[in-house]
Amino acid sequence: MTTLPFATEPAVIPGGESGLGATPELEISSAVHQTTAASAHQNATEMILQMRNITKVFPGVRALDNVTMEVRAGDIHAICGENGAGKSTLMKVLSGVHPYGTYEGEIIYQGEPAVFHSIKASEKAGIVIIHQELALIPELSIAENIFLGNHITHNGLIDWPEAYRRTEELLARVGLSIPAKTQIKHLGVGQQQLVEIAKALAKDVQLLILDEPTSALNEEDAGNLLDLLRDLKTKGITSIMISHKIGELVAIADTVTILRDGRSVDTYPIIPGQADEDRIIREMVGRSLDSRYPTHTSTIGEVIFEVVNWTIEDPNVPGRLLCKDMSLDVRAGEIVGLAGLMGAGRTEFARSVFGRNFGIYREGQVFLHNQPVALTSVRAAIRSGVAYVAEDRKMLGLNLLDDVKSTVVSAWWRGVCSLLGLIDSTKVRSVAEEYRKKLNIKTASVDRGISTLSGGNQQKVVLAKWLFPAPDVLIMDEPTRGIDVGAKYEIYKIIQELADQGKAVILISSELPELLGIADRIYTICEGRITGVTDKQDATQESLMRMMTTTTVLR
Repeated sequence: MTTLPFATEPAVIPGGESGLGATPELEISSAVHQTTAASAHQNATEMILQMRNITKVFPGVRALDNVTMEVRAGDIHAICGENGAGKSTLMKVLSGVHPYGTYEGEIIYQGEPAVFHSIKASEKAGIVIIHQELALIPELSIAENIFLGNHITHNGLIDWPEAYRRTEELLARVGLSIPAKTQIKHLGVGQQQLVEIAKALAKDVQLLILDEPTSALNEEDAGNLLDLLRDLKTKGITSIMISHKIGELVAIADTVTILRDGRSVDTYPIIPGQADEDRIIREMVGRSLDSRYPTHTSTIGEVIFEVVNWTIEDPNVPGRLLCKDMSLDVRAGEIVGLAGLMGAGRTEFARSVFGRNFGIYREGQVFLHNQPVALTSVRAAIRSGVAYVAEDRKMLGLNLLDDVKSTVVSAWWRGVCSLLGLIDSTKVRSVAEEYRKKLNIKTASVDRGISTLSGGNQQKVVLAKWLFPAPDVLIMDEPTRGIDVGAKYEIYKIIQELADQGKAVILISSELPELLGIADRIYTICEGRITGVTDKQDATQESLMRMMTTTTVLR
């Protein structure tokens, strides 16, 4: 095998980001970064990466158990698996987030043993990871974010003109025509993903790792991102992509590796037009899913929740209305879907109705059981029997410094208080254990920190938090975003069970097949206005998309 040249002596960096003291770090000579795209393409059949018998143990959990994976140079390599299967942990081992010495096994990168003691060391070798939660600073400009910690200097000073010029070049490579001085907070999520890739390109990336890169993107932005990965492939950049969107992976990946319960189950090439999505799902979950959505027969009663003429103003742009005379109703035992493109006003509507915790209220009324209610605060909403599962679980749904048991009861402390009004720790643990079993939350103990759980299990904890107060109305904003098909199936069953209990459920989702598979009725929203409503049996993706892209109210 022809290997790319390495420096003959590894650099020794005192301290390092891991705080483990003086540690040797793998250093690739500049010749690696000067390797042409043509040469990389010529060597596409060679292995750029081999991970052998990787085992990673956390207290009480074996996250990785002898995982082996090989990645060919120039490929787009997909990693699939349920939440908690070990996908992100494996990539954190590779990128130095979990430094050498904290895991067992061997990493061979470009033909040589790789020993990464920090992220800085892996980036120096040309490996860059883009995490699911983007690591951009909103108040800084695009250029400042791209070169943060990697500044271009001249005579000991930051060369801002050169930084802006380089930023413009990098943005052009990823298809963004935005001024380099633009603050990150003014960009959409899709644009921020492209900035992250531009940041990776600034570091002479050879192996790009993307963890759920399209989970928060609409279809157009996701398509643009996939096109960019294809373009990077033609330039010799190898990519590893973690995603729960199976259709997306089979459309772009050359090879797929499947993990289950911390073990590597299978690796095989994806043949265009012949990929078996059912096989991938079956190997991910260890069983066959006859349908992506559980069968369900709805028993629908009277209207128990109604919003009339709801109008909300943008808190940052005076006079701009985010919700315009929006009216909808939900009946007992009914699952009502809200469909709309990103920015249509779905989340703004949900958050403003739930205790007016977003936007400036201008007009509208809420009725519960045909009685008007003033949901003027989150506390008032909870006490009235309304719950809201937020779209962004990390920012709005969880305290990542808390443990599982405290989070489960955090929306309804009254439910775990003694007769004297004091919190009963025994009740707290009992309730948390009940929901851990009921929702199949995978954690060694309810005392474990929320941050130690996988994304899907964190989402289940958020659901438990809002199920504990026993609400009559549950608003769920993208409840399955970023989680695997097996966990999605379990959450769908939970939603259906809530409906069977006579609850009113509002389901917001960017995935039209999900709404068509779960909802009984679907409202469409465009530019803050409800443009139509249709029963499930009469709806198609085409008809919904037509109503989602018109400002005319359709009947």
